[in-house]
Amino acid sequence: MIDPANLLAIVLMASVTYLTRIGGYILLRNRSLGPRATAVLESAPGCVLLAVIAPVFVSDKPSDLIALALTVVAATRLALLPTVLIGVVSAALLRHFMS
Repeated sequence: MIDPANLLAIVLMASVTYLTRIGGYILLRNRSLGPRATAVLESAPGCVLLAVIAPVFVSDKPSDLIALALTVVAATRLALLPTVLIGVVSAALLRHFMS
């Protein structure tokens, strides 16, 4: 059985996540965005990806640094989804075989 405090935390986190996603739609549904705002919203996925991989830049593990290099090379040649897949798979395999 799940602890009631944990269940409450999960429900509240899910609610906040849902509200942030639907909130933008509700606030902006009758407005048209300018080119600058559109550019900011289109660059958000890249910013999130960078925030996730940025700590690897200061890693002292060779497997992480090699996976980072492979991901950077993939990012210069491929779209976002293949780049993410290459990064995740290369990191997992290198960590498994080099650790």
